[in-house]
Amino acid sequence: MMSDELKYRLADELGFGDTVRQHGWGAITTRDAGNLVKMAIAKAEQMMQEQL
Repeated sequence: MMSDELKYRLADELGFGDTVRQHGWGAITTRDAGNLVKMAIAKAEQMMQEQL
């Protein structure tokens, strides 16, 4: 599970953080949600690689 802080940080990086803050997570597109998940997975994989 992702923390709310991480979700908002990723949303900001992807350019839709303001939309989420103003209108909630239901206001983003499916594509944006998918990109957020992809970015979260990539960051987790990167962290795992750095720990090796």
